[in-house]
Amino acid sequence: MRKTFNIYGLSGIIQLIYFKVRTFFLFPKAKIVRFPIRIRGKKFIKVGHNFTTGFNCRLDAFSESNKNETLIEIGNNVQINDYVHIGAIEKIEIHDSVLIASKVFITDHNHGSYTGKNADSPLTSPSSRPLHSSKVVIEKNVWIGEFVSILPGVRIGEGSIIGSMSVVNKDIPPFSIAVGSPAKIIKQYDFNKNEWIKIL
Repeated sequence: MRKTFNIYGLSGIIQLIYFKVRTFFLFPKAKIVRFPIRIRGKKFIKVGHNFTTGFNCRLDAFSESNKNETLIEIGNNVQINDYVHIGAIEKIEIHDSVLIASKVFITDHNHGSYTGKNADSPLTSPSSRPLHSSKVVIEKNVWIGEFVSILPGVRIGEGSIIGSMSVVNKDIPPFSIAVGSPAKIIKQYDFNKNEWIKIL
């Protein structure tokens, strides 16, 4: 208790108690949700045990099929920090023990299609273009750094690390470190040597 008091002070502890009470009514399995938080489509969102958020997070889930199905599924012991924005119209899965730093954007959809002969025209307004989506999966024990963007159709493999300010537009295999825009793999873990090996 003394350690907690030293970290948060009296007013901080009172605030945490307030957040804890509100969390129970919002997501009963969660550990603590810090307010303010913006949630749209709560019935399409499922969170596991010990879910934790920072301040000013945003969770948007909209069903295009009008079915009562989970669009954002968050596993156990997941922590997202301040200003994380997750938006889904098809499916975003975040598996157990994922750590997400602040100001991260994760989406499974885009306004318009920009490949092939039937691509949307730049002469139309972006907001009027049909939404296109593809499932996003973030496997267990992934660590995502600050200011990362994760785009539709991506799977990030177990135990991987995404460096700050990266844009992930393709799959990242398990046990990898990826950085850059677009994100590229720079290291992979060698279980025989018990060390991260540089990718040349």
